[in-house]
Amino acid sequence: LFIFGLGYSGLEIAQLAKAQGWTVAGTCRSAEKAAGLRAGGIEAHVFDGTAPLPATAFGASSHVLCTIAPGQAGDPALRFAAPLLKQARWLGYLSTTGVYGDHAGGWVDEDTPPNPGQPRSIERLAAERGWQAMALEAAAKLAIFRLPGIYGPGRSTLDQVKAGTARRIDKPGQFFCRAHVADIAATVVKAMAAPHAGSIYNVADDLPVSTGEVVAFACELLGRPVPPSIPWEEAAPSMSEMARSFYAESRRVKNERIKRELGVVLRYPTYREGLTAILKAPRP
Repeated sequence: LFIFGLGYSGLEIAQLAKAQGWTVAGTCRSAEKAAGLRAGGIEAHVFDGTAPLPATAFGASSHVLCTIAPGQAGDPALRFAAPLLKQARWLGYLSTTGVYGDHAGGWVDEDTPPNPGQPRSIERLAAERGWQAMALEAAAKLAIFRLPGIYGPGRSTLDQVKAGTARRIDKPGQFFCRAHVADIAATVVKAMAAPHAGSIYNVADDLPVSTGEVVAFACELLGRPVPPSIPWEEAAPSMSEMARSFYAESRRVKNERIKRELGVVLRYPTYREGLTAILKAPRP
């Protein structure tokens, strides 16, 4: 397995795959991180998306996964490693449920036509299509994983509450979906072991809710006072453009396909189990 982007999700996938007997290599953005990954048994190469990787880095990888966000110039893995990708039997791409666009709180599944409204989601959909074209050219199987908000140890609402940055913003009818990083990794590794050609998978938990509900639960777990609810109209002017863009869309994401086709059983079916487990886990 070769992973473009050994970041938060990519590293979780790498570690799970390695534990299940896969040989794993991949890329990161700094020599310091690459050295640390090599010390942990993952062959890492520095790749910042501006120059090709040496062919020797890719080796004889049969499976390739990309977690890197595209930019206006497209997907850097496709741009700089196309000849290497054609060697693979299986390709995977981590995309976003943002490609569905706004559904005013309605449900979407993998058969819902993409209709992205945010620039970053438009770029993701273009990257999806690039990977689909690459899979056809390489005669490889492809799995696209559409992800919502990702959380896990060190990156959750618990951390925001502890830092005093968590806010409960009240925007009626607003739903967000999320997925624990461990469930993302388990889904990807299952797909690699039993791939379906041309599959798209929504990787989300079972309970879309507002961020306010998650903040309240995190506060209760930590024994902190629940912050007052702030009306959207009052909160919006002080929010960053990126934060406002998340509130510009609302949808609920169905996840039946990962269960039906891959046999996925979510370890954290809702934010309640996920946050509780994070709080109880021993700190490294």
